[in-house]
Amino acid sequence: MKSVQLLQKIKKTALTLGLASLLGAGSALAATELTVYTAVESDDLKKYAERFNKAHPDIQIRWVRDSTGVITARLLAEKNNPRADVIWGLAATSLLILDDEKMLHPYAPKGVEKLESKFVSRETPPSWVGMDAWVAAICYNTIEGQRRGIPKPTSWEDLTRPEYRGQVIMPNPSSSGTGYLDVASWLQLWGEEKGWDYMDRLHQNISRYTHSGSAPCNLAASGEAVVGVSFAFRAARLKTQGAPVEVVFPSEGLGWDMEAAAIVKGTKNMKAAQTLMDWAVSREANELYNEGYAVVAMPGVAKPLPNYPADILDRMIDADFSWAALNRARVLQEWQRRYDGKTEKR
Repeated sequence: MKSVQLLQKIKKTALTLGLASLLGAGSALAATELTVYTAVESDDLKKYAERFNKAHPDIQIRWVRDSTGVITARLLAEKNNPRADVIWGLAATSLLILDDEKMLHPYAPKGVEKLESKFVSRETPPSWVGMDAWVAAICYNTIEGQRRGIPKPTSWEDLTRPEYRGQVIMPNPSSSGTGYLDVASWLQLWGEEKGWDYMDRLHQNISRYTHSGSAPCNLAASGEAVVGVSFAFRAARLKTQGAPVEVVFPSEGLGWDMEAAAIVKGTKNMKAAQTLMDWAVSREANELYNEGYAVVAMPGVAKPLPNYPADILDRMIDADFSWAALNRARVLQEWQRRYDGKTEKR
């Protein structure tokens, strides 16, 4: 009798465990995996995903991260067979190209009307929405500069002086959004003839071109270079972390672009994609962007950041993103013809 009762108890326990296992599996299957292509700095992606998942644990983000140029090229190559659900944290100039190729699904995220108008595409509903602005800057290694007798630059023009020969590293605009931001802004700032003349003179002082926008600042911080042409977010963070760098905001003006987000046309996870877009324009998300970027899409959110000038908005040039997108292929072809010989090997 006891043996029969024991057997029944074992069967009941096994059935309970089996049901629990099935329920657990059902819960896991209920989670939607969202493939998100991004050029956001890799050391911040975990933070963003964790904050998003607190509100939406049923959506798991699978990041596909690379430099802006690489992600843009990948999306264009996948046009007829898209693999991404959402683009999140890619240059607005790239999204303009993708929009022109009819690759974006228009969507007005909840609360989009609260954003600064220049951070929202002009269509109704918008094809993409901006998140924050990243701004050109220079990293100058104070220790190496003093040791080698190379002064801190104060302008873009300074970088063409003889004492900087072989001491400057900057990103390749074909692979780096920061690199293209620099090139496009110089051509807009001075006009094409003077802009290319400036880059000819700068090229003589370039040690090498990197494939990453943050690499020049990282290399300057480590002492491998005296000067790294990069962007303010990376420069300010390295200085805050104690690196021997000064953040230089050149006097002629600062090129900039905005990180933006969009839904990829053809996604099979539309509801989850819209949920991420809703979160991307929220106040909570904008407060997160402000942890690294001095300019964000939602007015009234941004607070001053260490190592940024208080008048950063006034120093940013009047960037024409449409021009930068429309002329990207032509400008990159000309840049490669002139300067690609100094690009580092992958």
